[in-house]
Amino acid sequence: MVRRKLFLVLLCVTVLAPIVLFTDRLATAPNSIVNGGFVDDVSNLSFGNETERLNILPQESSVSVREPIQTVHSDSSSNSDQVSAYSSDGLLALKTEELPSRSSREHTTRVLSATNERKESEREGVIEKVTNQESRSDGSEKPISVAENRGMGFQKTGEATPLKKQENNHGKQSRRRSAKGRSGKRQMENRGGSTAVPDARVVRELKDQLIRAKVYLDLESTQSNPQFIRELRVRVRDVQWALGDATKDSELPKNAYAKLKAMEQTLAKGNQITIDCSAAVKKLNAVLHSTKEQLRVHRRQIVFLTQLAAKTIPKGLHCLPLRLTAEYYSLNASQQQSPYRGKLEDPALYHYALFSDNVLAAAVVVNSTVCNAKNPESHVFHIVTDRLNYAAMRMWFLANPPGNATIHVQNIEEFTWLNSSYSPVLKQLGSQSLIDFYFRTHNAKPDGTLKYRNPKYLSILNHLRFYLPEILPKLNKVVFLDDDIVVQKDLTALWMIDLKGKVNGAVETCGESFHRFNQYLNFSNPIISKNFDPKACGWAYGMNIFDLAEWRKQNITEIYHTWQELNHDRQLWNLGSLPPGLMTFYDRTAALDRSWHVLGLGYDPDVNQRDIERAAVIHYNGNMKPWLEIGMPQYRNYWSKYVDYDHVYLRDCNLSP
Repeated sequence: MVRRKLFLVLLCVTVLAPIVLFTDRLATAPNSIVNGGFVDDVSNLSFGNETERLNILPQESSVSVREPIQTVHSDSSSNSDQVSAYSSDGLLALKTEELPSRSSREHTTRVLSATNERKESEREGVIEKVTNQESRSDGSEKPISVAENRGMGFQKTGEATPLKKQENNHGKQSRRRSAKGRSGKRQMENRGGSTAVPDARVVRELKDQLIRAKVYLDLESTQSNPQFIRELRVRVRDVQWALGDATKDSELPKNAYAKLKAMEQTLAKGNQITIDCSAAVKKLNAVLHSTKEQLRVHRRQIVFLTQLAAKTIPKGLHCLPLRLTAEYYSLNASQQQSPYRGKLEDPALYHYALFSDNVLAAAVVVNSTVCNAKNPESHVFHIVTDRLNYAAMRMWFLANPPGNATIHVQNIEEFTWLNSSYSPVLKQLGSQSLIDFYFRTHNAKPDGTLKYRNPKYLSILNHLRFYLPEILPKLNKVVFLDDDIVVQKDLTALWMIDLKGKVNGAVETCGESFHRFNQYLNFSNPIISKNFDPKACGWAYGMNIFDLAEWRKQNITEIYHTWQELNHDRQLWNLGSLPPGLMTFYDRTAALDRSWHVLGLGYDPDVNQRDIERAAVIHYNGNMKPWLEIGMPQYRNYWSKYVDYDHVYLRDCNLSP
C-alpha cells in the first residue's frame, strides 16, 4: 500500500510540474502571441525579459523589411515555382521552390488563399480609410509605409513618386484579380468540376472544340505529327462522350469541364504547329457548306415524316371501327334504331353538324359538348360519315349514348343529290389531274407543298360544310364543329349572337401579317386581285355559327360552286376547304370574340395557357393530333380526359392514353 501511494505522488509531480512551469512562462509572453497574431520578427522570440536568438534563421532588421508583392501562382501553370503570401501584418513571405508534389502545391495554395482573403479586406479597408483622410486638396494621395500600416500609427514620410503610386495601384488590382480567380476556382472545385456559366455556354464551347478538332485532323500539316493526332482523337472521343445529347449545361456530366480544359490544352498544341491558313479556310468553308446542306435535307425530311405520320392511321384506331362494325351487324333491326328521332328537325333546339370518319375523335367532340352543356337534352348532333365507318359510328353511340342528347348518324351515300353533275368539287376530286398531283405520278408537276397531299383533301367529307342548307333543310341556325376540337364550356350562347345579316360567325386568326388573304390565295392571278383585298383578315373553321336562313337568301352554295369551277386547274388556290371558304364568305363573316375558339394546339407548342383555360373551344388544327403519337403531350390531357380508356372496345384494341 505504501509503494502504491508513493507511486501516485511521483506520478502527480511529474505530470503537474511541467504544466505549472510552462503556464508561468506563457504568462509573460508577448501580447501578439497570446492574441493569436504572428510575431514581428521570428528571429527574436522572447519570453519574459529573456531574448533568445534563433540562429538557424537568417537575421534581418525589422526596419529594412519591405512589403512584398502578393503573388500566388496557379498550380496548373508550368512555371509556378514560387508561392508568396502575406501574413496578418503583411511581412511574412513564404517562398517555395520546386514544390515536391501536386497535392502539397494545391494545399499550400488553398491555405494561403484563405489567409489572404481574410486579411486582405481588413488591410484594404484601413488603407482606403487613411488615404481618404489624408488626401490633398489637389487629389494626390500620401504613401503608406509598412510600419505605419502594421502599427496602425500613420506617419508622413514624404510624397510618393508617380511610379510608386502606380505600382501600389497595380499591386492592389492584381491582388483583387487573383483573389477573385481563386474564389471562382474553388467554387468550381466544390461543385465537382461543373461550371457556373448559365444556359448552354459549356455545351456550345464543347461543340466548337469538336469542329476545331475535326479541322486539325484533316489538315496536312498536322498529319505529319502522329503523336498529336493520336492525342487529339482521344480528346475528341472524350468530348463526344461527355457531350452526348445534352442541350443545357445542367445535362452535362460532372467531368465535362475537365474534358473541356483537356481538349483546350490539346488544341493549344495544335496552334503551335505551322498551319496553312488558306487550307484551313477552305476546310472550314467546306464544313459550313456541308452543314447547311445537311440542315436543308433534314428539314425536308422532318416535313415529309410529319406529313407521313399525320396521314398514317394508328393500329388501335384502325382496329376500333372493325370491332364496332362487327358488333353492329350482330344486332337485330330493332336494336339498330336510334331514339329521339322527333328532335332532329326542331329549330328550337341546339343543333350541331359534325362530318368525320374518325369514331374516337367524333366521340370526344360529342362527349365534351354534352359534359359542359347546361341542358344536354336540348342538344342535337348531326354526324355524317362515309360508308366504311357508318356502322362503327352508329354502334359507338348506341353502346355509349351521351346522356339525354340526341345523336343522328348519316351515311354520305344517302345524299343522292350530291353528285358530280351538281357539285364541281366532286368532279374535280375524281379527275386524273388531281390524282396525278396527289400521288406525284410522272405527269405531275413538281411541287414542294407536301401539306396539301393529305387524304382529307380528297375526301368529300371535307367539303360538306358548303352544303349545310341541303343537309339540314328544316333548320335556321347550326353550329359547325370539326372533329379535332374539344368543347370546354356551354355553347348555347352562340345561338343568341346577332350576326347582323352575315352568314358566318367565326373567330378571326390574323395578326399583324399572319393569316391574311395573301397567305392563302394567289394574288398574281387577276381574278383574285380584282375581287379581294390581300390584307383582309382570315378566320378559322372548326367552330362556326351559320345562319342557314341568310345562307339560302344569299345563295352561298352557288357562289362556292362558281369559285370551284374557276379553280379547276388550281391557279387560284391549292387544295383545301379554307381558301374557298374565305372567298365564298368574303364580306359575309361576323367576327366572334377570340375566347370562343383558340387554335394552334396541333402545331404550336407555345399556346398561352391562360387562353386555353378560358376558351370555349380548343382546336388541334395542324398535323399533331392528340390521338397520334406525334401529338404534343402538354395538350393531350385536354382531349384524353373525355375518353374512357377502360371501355371494353378500347381495351380490345390496345388504345391507351
